[in-house]
Amino acid sequence: MTDEIAIRGTNVVKRYKEFTAVAAISFDVRRGECFGFLGPNGAGKTSTMKMIYGAVGVTEGSLTVLGRDVGSDLREIKRRLGVVPQEDNLDTEISVVENLVVFARYFGIAGAEARRRADELLRFFQLDEKRDQKVEWLSGGMKRRLLTARALVGRPDLVILDEPTVGLDPAARHLLWEKLRQLRREGATLVLTTHYMDEAERLCDRLVVMDKGKIITEGTPADLVRDKVGKEVLELTVPEGGQDELVRALGAEQIERLPDMVLCYTDDGEGTLHRVRASGAPLESARLRRATLEDVFLRLTGRRLGD
Repeated sequence: MTDEIAIRGTNVVKRYKEFTAVAAISFDVRRGECFGFLGPNGAGKTSTMKMIYGAVGVTEGSLTVLGRDVGSDLREIKRRLGVVPQEDNLDTEISVVENLVVFARYFGIAGAEARRRADELLRFFQLDEKRDQKVEWLSGGMKRRLLTARALVGRPDLVILDEPTVGLDPAARHLLWEKLRQLRREGATLVLTTHYMDEAERLCDRLVVMDKGKIITEGTPADLVRDKVGKEVLELTVPEGGQDELVRALGAEQIERLPDMVLCYTDDGEGTLHRVRASGAPLESARLRRATLEDVFLRLTGRRLGD
C-alpha cells in the first residue's frame, strides 16, 4: 500500500445473516482528499463506513485503513480516527467543554492539554460561549458542530462523517462546510456520506455512487455530471396526452419521462428548445438550468424511495 492511499477496499463484502449489504466493492481514498459515498437508503453506504471505522467486521475481501488491516490492527486504526456519527450520542449530563475533555482521555490526553485542545476546538466551531452549558440545551446545529469537534480532539489523520449536516438549517450547514474545508486544507482526509447532493458537489474531490450494495459509478463531481447527463437540463411540460409528440420532436436527445414533465439532458439547451418549438410540438412551459450531481444521482439510482 502506498503512502498516497488512506483507505483501500478490495472486493469488500458485508453480510448480515442472509442479507448482503455490501457486494464486493473496491475503492481507494487518497490521503488529504474529501471522498464521498452517495446512494439511496439501503445502498450499503453506512455498512461500508462502519467497516472502515470498525463498528462491524468485514465478511469477505480486504480493507486497509491508514496502512493497516481492519481485521488485525483495529486498535491502532481507531487511535488515528475521528468519527462523526449520524446519531447524536453526546453526553447530555455534562457540559459542552466536558464532553471534549472527557473524550480526550480515550486518546491518552488529559489535564491542561485536554483543556487546551477543547478550548481550541470550541473557538474553531464557534461554541465558546456555550462551553459551560449542558448539551441538552444546545440547538441541533450546535450539537452537530460539537459532535464534529469531539471527533477532532485526538487530532486524527482520518475523519469519518456520516450525514454530517443532517437536520441543519442553511446557515449551520454552510458554517460546517467552511470548517470541513479548513480541516482539509490542514491536511486531514475526510470521508463522508450525505443525501445532500449540493453538499457532495461542494465538498468532495471524488465520490462513488452506490446502489443495492454495489458501486455503480465513481469520479469527480464535475466529471460525473459531464459524462452522465451533460451540461444542461431542459425541463419541459406539455398538455395532457402531449408527451409522445414532444418526445418525437426531441429525437435522439437523452430524455427522462416523468408524470408531469419531460427532462432533456443536453449540451445545447437553447438549440434543443428552438428545435422543439419549431417542430410545433405542444409545449406549456420550458425551463433551462445547469445540470447538477442530483441529476446524476436520480438518473443512476432511479426516483424510487429507499428502504
